[in-house]
Amino acid sequence: MNQLPNIDTTLLPWISKTAKMIRVFMREHFKKNNFNLTTEQWVLLKRLHHKDGQVQNDLSLITECNKASLSRLISTMEKKNYVARIPDMEDKRVNRIFLTTKGKKIFEATFEAMHEAVDELQSDISIEEIVTVIEVLKKLQKTLKPNLKQ
Repeated sequence: MNQLPNIDTTLLPWISKTAKMIRVFMREHFKKNNFNLTTEQWVLLKRLHHKDGQVQNDLSLITECNKASLSRLISTMEKKNYVARIPDMEDKRVNRIFLTTKGKKIFEATFEAMHEAVDELQSDISIEEIVTVIEVLKKLQKTLKPNLKQ
């Protein structure tokens, strides 16, 4: 009879718990710096800063966020006046997402705070360890991707 592995010796609980802890850490870090922002909102601001006016459906693939969650995220950010959802000129069924002036300012204002947070989180980890963890996570993502539905 096969036994289940001791769950504490697998990657799953460690990745899950770490991801939750990072979200809490980032929320507190933003709050400490007087930014009303979540990590998910910051990631979307970053994506739009890199390439503004992206199609909403494309953003769900890029952010690896399901369409319903992304729609709620965009709605929240619209209420904060960080982004604007504008119908595409050629296809009115398609929405493009743009940073507002306020969204650009909040991204620029939080950029340094994000770097400080990353530096703090990684302060006791060597470059070699960081590279190894990234490679392991890439392998996991490669295994997971074909099994995920958007």
